[in-house]
Amino acid sequence: MNAVDGLGSQASGLVLPLLLLELGHSPGTAGSLATATALSGVVLGPIVAVPADRGRRRRLMTGSAALAALCTGVLALTCLGRPALWVVLALALAERLCAVVHEAASRGALVHLAPADELPRAAAGMQVGDQIALVAGPVLGGVLFQLARPLPFLADALSYAAAALGVRSIRTPLDTPLPERDSPARAPGASADRGPRGREAWTAWKAAVTAGVVTVGRSPVLRLVLIWTSTAGGTLTLLFYTALFRLGSEGHGHGAAVGGVLAASGAAGLLGALIAAPAVRRVGAGRLLTLSAWLLPVPCGSLVWADDAIGWGVAFAGISLLVPLVTVVLSSVAIASTPVDLQSRAAGVVGSVSALAAAGAPALAALMVTVGTLRTPVLLCTVLFGALAVYTQVRAPGLLRSRAGSAAGTGDGHE
Repeated sequence: MNAVDGLGSQASGLVLPLLLLELGHSPGTAGSLATATALSGVVLGPIVAVPADRGRRRRLMTGSAALAALCTGVLALTCLGRPALWVVLALALAERLCAVVHEAASRGALVHLAPADELPRAAAGMQVGDQIALVAGPVLGGVLFQLARPLPFLADALSYAAAALGVRSIRTPLDTPLPERDSPARAPGASADRGPRGREAWTAWKAAVTAGVVTVGRSPVLRLVLIWTSTAGGTLTLLFYTALFRLGSEGHGHGAAVGGVLAASGAAGLLGALIAAPAVRRVGAGRLLTLSAWLLPVPCGSLVWADDAIGWGVAFAGISLLVPLVTVVLSSVAIASTPVDLQSRAAGVVGSVSALAAAGAPALAALMVTVGTLRTPVLLCTVLFGALAVYTQVRAPGLLRSRAGSAAGTGDGHE
């Protein structure tokens, strides 16, 4: 289900800028839409996480997927003609907002579907689905777009519909019972049937939204995850846009060069996702995280000497092979370290900070390339990966051992 949903999103996400360009609009229009959707996700994610953690996860996931299917289906119909810009932007933005809601609600679902000792394997399975979508989605979208403009959006609509039906078919409960401390009837000044109103309701809502921030701030393990995801996410985005600037400056054939780099990195990422769970079992989460952290600066640093698409493709493949190993470890420990009734909110905080870090990377890459050279952002990324390796070596082993000991002592990864 995760792979099908991601496949449709990757297919339509690739061709949306192509559609805008084909309709005669500027690249700046497509970029503005991407920025707007990214910033809206940063704001909307933590807010949607509150009802998701309060017993509405299944309804949010099902409803948002169904609405996204409707938006992309209507967009596919409009593409039969020549839609106005405002129609395309409104439908695309609505679909992205629905996708944000679905993602925010789904962040707390894995803990209900897998026991604590199976979390690495479950996280690895989700990574495999993401990587398959990342490799096959753009190819599928490009082929369908060449056949007919509506087809990629129709495929995305069908994938959203399949996701909605898939969520409804899951028999395992996905919703956490409402904790007594979050119950509206228990709030000061609340009536027994209607709950708090006015200032009390606003205070309770604000406290519920900020609970995720407090949870992440108080947990050393979640702070480790936050630092890793935000730093690595921004660094990878910076590298990606540096690759675009480097390969795009070669003139004719640069599109094929970028596609080759993405294909190599996607294939390597799929391999990394496939070996992640066995690697965690054999090496251990702490050792695997530390080893991957120390290896990441090597392919990144090799980009200093890369002069063509082959060099960039090999280096990106090396990075993409290691990143899923880190992601699986961090995802599993984050889920195990977060209370069940705060899963979506804590994950929303981490996701929003990571999105903000990545949002500034394109502008930073352009500035560094303009002021310095194409090697300047590469050197910065290598330094950042090196700093992450040192931080991981110092902090991660003790934190993960402490977490494992706590889980073993309580017999419950959530308390």
